[in-house]
Amino acid sequence: PLAGLCFNILEKKKVAVPLVCHGHSRPVIDLLYSPITPDGFFLISASKDSSLLLRNGEMGDWIGTFEGHKDAPPREVDYSPGSIRTVVWLHSDQTILSSCTDMGGVRLWDVRSGKIVQTIKTKSPITSAEVSQDGRFITIADGSSVKFWDANHYELVRSYDMSCTVESASLEPKWGNKFIAGGEDMWIRLFDFHTGVEIACNKGHHGPVQSYITYNN
Repeated sequence: PLAGLCFNILEKKKVAVPLVCHGHSRPVIDLLYSPITPDGFFLISASKDSSLLLRNGEMGDWIGTFEGHKDAPPREVDYSPGSIRTVVWLHSDQTILSSCTDMGGVRLWDVRSGKIVQTIKTKSPITSAEVSQDGRFITIADGSSVKFWDANHYELVRSYDMSCTVESASLEPKWGNKFIAGGEDMWIRLFDFHTGVEIACNKGHHGPVQSYITYNN
């Protein structure tokens, strides 16, 4: 019994050590995990030092550095009608979708021509936009609702009203049968994709939930 008690005390004292990845010389402004690949998954970071660092997604080990952003001319598209809030690749490297901070709608851009080819109308400015990993759905946070659009025909598939203004929403990537949403009430809620019924609720933030990302493990 004494040995078991000591073991339990030691177990309770275990603390997860955060993974710290050094390498950038200026502030990091964005991070993104890759999808799961036959070689594992990866983490890429963007910094104001004009470099992108690629790392092993599990251990954080450095793999390579992409340089040249400082002097390389960017590929430009037409001016957006408002300040950009989100930008996401759609299907391939030929199309991107974007939303604005001060007006509704999700705009689809043809990268080759640099023109807006279609606009998905919304009632509010979009605070979050995501393309599902299987390429079937576009998940958007539209005011106090979460909407799912067909990513091929741009038709509304499902729409669920939330209890507050939603800042971010994400479809579960492995099976696609659940989604999470968070916003001004500082809670992260899990819902059934097919019915919209709330499954679970988690709290802990001290301010509005503005962004998160889900990935397969």
